[in-house]
Amino acid sequence: MTKDTNISKRKDDHIRINLEEDVNSSLSTGLEKFQIIHQALPEISLSDVDMSQELFGKVLPVPLLISSMTGGTDQADQINRNLATAAQEIGCCMAVGSQRAAIENPKVKKTFNIRKYAPGILGFANIGAVQLNYGYGVDQCQKAVDMIEADALVLHLNPLQEALQLEGNSNFSNLAKKIAEIKKSLNVPLIVKEVGWGISRETAKRLLEAGVDAIDVAGAGGTSWSQVEMHRMKDPYQAQTAAAFRDWGIPTAISIENARWASEDWLIFASGGLRTGVDIAKCLALGATLGGMAGVFLKAANQNLETTINVMKMIVDQIRIAMFATGSKDLKALNRDNIQERN
Repeated sequence: MTKDTNISKRKDDHIRINLEEDVNSSLSTGLEKFQIIHQALPEISLSDVDMSQELFGKVLPVPLLISSMTGGTDQADQINRNLATAAQEIGCCMAVGSQRAAIENPKVKKTFNIRKYAPGILGFANIGAVQLNYGYGVDQCQKAVDMIEADALVLHLNPLQEALQLEGNSNFSNLAKKIAEIKKSLNVPLIVKEVGWGISRETAKRLLEAGVDAIDVAGAGGTSWSQVEMHRMKDPYQAQTAAAFRDWGIPTAISIENARWASEDWLIFASGGLRTGVDIAKCLALGATLGGMAGVFLKAANQNLETTINVMKMIVDQIRIAMFATGSKDLKALNRDNIQERN
């Protein structure tokens, strides 16, 4: 197992750059090409709208995911505390950032301790899938799950980031087989996600064949991690190499459709550039189970708990009103019949 002694420094860099720099992809999410069909006569009351669903054996009150962000540093500790406390109040689910730092340095485990602040939420552990080629196996995956008493494990895919990152691990050979082995051995559901460059049909099919329980498409249109890594680079050559990938990736809307093409039946989480509850409602209508956000919540959680809760409440209210204005009493009713491509 290869140890990276600079993980905590890198995590602090990532937080700082995401908060201070323009790291958005030059691509759009593709959601602007779709329009939710407004119903002037919805035939329901706003109070009738039920956003709940059962997911991984728990009732999830709202279809909102706090996407994987951070952990492993003092600043990350405070951010995760605010996010987890707000998630408990709102009823959304939460994924922590990569737990590799805590697996290799137990002293930072406390920065991932979301259960202390959110005992009742649906919580997801997180490890980079590529670490399966660098000495990690089911034992490390189970450690990540146990560390936060997780309801599921996320394995994240980030080949472009690893290729650009100075400390990157870029051997992604034969990972699908190893992901399938983890799925067979793990005692919780397995989610596989991208980190912001989307999912192709081929990748969706491979993951489906590997038996994963859910896929988080994390499409292009939001944070571009090539830009984040660019801002970490002091060498102009390396920075220019990273800068070329600002318009790389598969937009979120297309990624959802690619995942749905692979299977009509599995769980699809939509993330990547979602900024409002209306964006989430569009994703739900396109076939997603829930919508995930990171950047919006990172900025709020870096301020204080009150701001974090207020932003989450606003997003949930936007989803609820969008469902009401389509006449969708529950999530099952919010489907492809409620959305159309713009002329």
